[in-house]
Amino acid sequence: MSSKILVIDDDTSFCIMLKTFLQKKGYAVTNAFNAAEAEELIKTETFDVVLTDIRLPDSDGIEILKQIKQTHFQTQVILMTGYTDIKTAVHAMKIGAFDYVGKPINPDEILHTIEQSLRKKSEKPSDASTPSATKKTAMVSGDAFVKGISSHSDQLHEYISLVAPTNMSVLIIGDSGTGKEYIAHSIHKQSKRKDKPFVAVDCGAIPKELASSEFFGHLKGSFTGAIGDKTGHFEAANGGTIFLDEVGNLSYEVQIQLLRALQERKVKPVGSNHEIKVDIRVIAATNEDLSEAVKRGDFREDLYHRLNEFSIAVPRLSERKHDIMIFANHFLAQANEDLEKNISGFSKEVTDLFLTYDWPGNLREMKNTVKRSVLLTKSNVVASDALPPDMLQTPAPTNEFLYGKGNEEDAIKRALEKANYNKSKAAKLLDIDRKTLYNKLKLYNIDL
Repeated sequence: MSSKILVIDDDTSFCIMLKTFLQKKGYAVTNAFNAAEAEELIKTETFDVVLTDIRLPDSDGIEILKQIKQTHFQTQVILMTGYTDIKTAVHAMKIGAFDYVGKPINPDEILHTIEQSLRKKSEKPSDASTPSATKKTAMVSGDAFVKGISSHSDQLHEYISLVAPTNMSVLIIGDSGTGKEYIAHSIHKQSKRKDKPFVAVDCGAIPKELASSEFFGHLKGSFTGAIGDKTGHFEAANGGTIFLDEVGNLSYEVQIQLLRALQERKVKPVGSNHEIKVDIRVIAATNEDLSEAVKRGDFREDLYHRLNEFSIAVPRLSERKHDIMIFANHFLAQANEDLEKNISGFSKEVTDLFLTYDWPGNLREMKNTVKRSVLLTKSNVVASDALPPDMLQTPAPTNEFLYGKGNEEDAIKRALEKANYNKSKAAKLLDIDRKTLYNKLKLYNIDL
């Protein structure tokens, strides 16, 4: 049976053109020209892949993504974006988007991305007795963890080597895309639990009402929709390591349940009267300042200390100048293998640009940029014309975040994008306190 694809874009001619192209490649394609049409289709049909523009006349691709992940988690969502929206797309990947592609759309690029997403979908277990798709691909990731040569990298790997052999809980703190999950996996591989499971859980993708089932499992018939027994993440990680990514996104009620499980090392599946003992090591990650969240009352202090027996701060890619081309060449080798090409390197202009660019999406953005560039490159080196146009633009002036009554809403939005939607960092860029920023977000109805 052909894979089912939903294409959502208010550009009617583009939408129909893409449908025709994908149908010729053997896919069953449906079009929607606004969010309302898409939402009705999503309610009645299950699609393998959804391609959606970030900007829609009556909503946006982020809301579509959230709706899909609540009802059809295995559906792969690919965002189509103009380059001014790439930072938003990077943010969307934290909440479950598979990837993003830049407009104007390159047919070979979008086809390759769809094929990749379908391969990822087919790798996910569909049996109800296994943990759900909120378990991330790093559990079986083949990507190597690359060690840089900068002082930041030296300290980072020293900390990994020190803490890995212990059973201490580790809190990894860093911006989105800095490689927190790879660090967690590296700690696991250097630990005494390396031959046991490594289960990665995206806490931001778990609906509050399903959290108990996701973490602790359930018995058949314990609630509507429980059509079979389900093993929770804690039991799946027994003997090994559980990685709680973006742990700051958990609701307060779920934090209480999680704390109890960590304290007692016992879990009780939903609908069961029997507790199951679990022996796990916990590694958590966040891009938020959890100590500030504790002060605000958004995160439990006892859980924070339980998770933070040892902390590792991950630097942004732009702070690791000596490592940038090491990572770029690593991603180049990966892209060559994946795309069956033989690009030998980067032009001097591209190398210079890589070293001065801010990389707001960090390693994730670099990986996507290099892969796209390799796909578009026809010579043996990547030249600047293969890079996304926004990388070639002149940097914004240093006072771009200074604002007054006339432009503070735009300044806040720019600061949030610059900080990759980390509110603490955005407040620092704006030179205001976090409470003031929260008030401004409410004032301007800026929804994160």
